[in-house]
Amino acid sequence: MAVTLINSDELPQLDVYHHVAVASGAKTIYLAGQVAWDTEPDLALQTEQAYANVHTALKAAGASFKDLVRVRVYVVGWTQDLMPELLKGIENARARVGETAKPPATLIGVASLDVPEHLVEIEATAVID
Repeated sequence: MAVTLINSDELPQLDVYHHVAVASGAKTIYLAGQVAWDTEPDLALQTEQAYANVHTALKAAGASFKDLVRVRVYVVGWTQDLMPELLKGIENARARVGETAKPPATLIGVASLDVPEHLVEIEATAVID
């Protein structure tokens, strides 16, 4: 396996992601930010579709969620009260595509994305052998 996800006992233990990804593979895959086209303005639904698009893009490169070393999630107008919707979308996407890996992730609040209807954009990096 090219990617090992770990958490240090000295860092907070979070269920949403791991703090560290150790990559030993030879091929790095960079995904463009994925959004939900043709989806209603609902954060959970758009998050689910964006993650599903990440899954599709990874498959095209011969990879899967298990190969992810980093995920960045951009959310329009981020406030802490949006967390349940975001997490619902992530969990629904994991169930939908059958993936459970929780790579290191960064959540970034932004003022807007490329299209006013887009509420979330997800970009990712993966490593495979």
